[in-house]
Amino acid sequence: MNQDFWDQRFRESGYAYGTEPNDFLRASVAKLPPGDALCLAEGGGRNAVHLALKGHRVTAQDLSPVGLEKAQQLAQDQGVNLTCVRGDLREFKPEPESVDLVVAIWMHLEPELRALVHRRAVRALRPGGHLILEAYTPEQLRHGTGGPPNPELLITAQQLQNELQGLTWLELQETERRIEEGLLHQGQSAVVQAFGQKRDR
Repeated sequence: MNQDFWDQRFRESGYAYGTEPNDFLRASVAKLPPGDALCLAEGGGRNAVHLALKGHRVTAQDLSPVGLEKAQQLAQDQGVNLTCVRGDLREFKPEPESVDLVVAIWMHLEPELRALVHRRAVRALRPGGHLILEAYTPEQLRHGTGGPPNPELLITAQQLQNELQGLTWLELQETERRIEEGLLHQGQSAVVQAFGQKRDR
């Protein structure tokens, strides 16, 4: 799924995944103080805007400039500010120990790139910082209610544990839940939810 794919998706009227934040993000971030947050593969901006409304200073990264335009529009509508960074995750290298929170909601990448992005995400966190992630597991293929149809792009809790070294897990589980996010994420879904804290040196 390249930039053209995502540009086309975000060019459609409305917000493909809605304007409300992801449920798991909403519940997890309620436990955290405001800080510097980085949202990876943020798309239309709903999660970044929620963080900004909670007082976080938010940088939203995405491959699609069309998606980031929608994110800026949503932020403007809600009266908050976002810093948007357009770039491919292959080249995107956040500064080490530069943020208090990294968010990755439905960031489905091919395995080698995903492992690289996960290492960079942990490196970007300050000691004591947090990571919040939700993704579809291979079991999602049975449901067909959202996410990529390619099993290589889906992920398990064990894979996350292997790729996100240096975190203490506050939550790490595979579960089934009903998701209602815009037009494209609707129905019973198989997901992995991860909420971790970077260990001190």
